[in-house]
Amino acid sequence: MVETTGGLSSQTLALEAQTLTLASLTQAEAIEIGNIAQEIGLERKHPIAVQVRMKDWIVFHASLPGSTPENDWWINRKANVVNRTGRSTLHERVLAEEQGIDWLVANGLEEEQYAIFGGGLALNVVGLGLTGILLVSGLEQVADHMLGVEIITEYLARKGEQL
Repeated sequence: MVETTGGLSSQTLALEAQTLTLASLTQAEAIEIGNIAQEIGLERKHPIAVQVRMKDWIVFHASLPGSTPENDWWINRKANVVNRTGRSTLHERVLAEEQGIDWLVANGLEEEQYAIFGGGLALNVVGLGLTGILLVSGLEQVADHMLGVEIITEYLARKGEQL
């Protein structure tokens, strides 16, 4: 068995993405997701930058205390991965590890533009697929991803779409 980041499997991450599918994603809903991210980040004093995009449109951005401009560089690179694949950055990383490939080389891409490090999560809408992206940068990559999962889960719970 191949050692993967966080001991995760691409199958587990694919299932996780399915459970985090949204009923819709409007501008107001994207901002709500961003507000939840900001609330959690501030409460826990996480030195993170968070962003919510609808395609390439940045609808929400917050650079919390302790974050730096470098976090925005990571966010942009993670967003490029999600926009290209429709899957989370961590899913792409784990899948590449399982396949034993260099993701950047296999896709003919440059590291300056793409980063398969956790923290980029696809916001998929039922019947529409990829509609937005939640991006978290500032923690260790698995923690960035897990915080994103927690944010989307909290959003769905507030909407009454998940228990």
